[in-house]
Amino acid sequence: MNNSISNPKTEVPKGTSINDKDYMNSLLGTLKEMVKNYAVALTEVSNETLYKEFKNMFDEYTNLQREVYEVMFRKGWYTIEVAEQQKLDNKHQILNQEFMDLQS
Repeated sequence: MNNSISNPKTEVPKGTSINDKDYMNSLLGTLKEMVKNYAVALTEVSNETLYKEFKNMFDEYTNLQREVYEVMFRKGWYTIEVAEQQKLDNKHQILNQEFMDLQS
């Protein structure tokens, strides 16, 4: 049984030259870092106007990060692992218990 979901891989030139996949990987990594940094800034900013501005930027970068990931997935540069239902059920149970513990 195949436990992955993927698209046909778009081949890129091999060698030391930077190719499209390399550029996209770099862009995705940069966007992930920016999203993390904006998330931290949102938790620390005290000025409401600045908060709203950071939140707008956070949303924009989050959307852009997702778009870049989607392009990479369509090009076959990312593969998704199919999770077994048992693993999903176990994780759900653990997270639900942790949530309930927070409520008490």
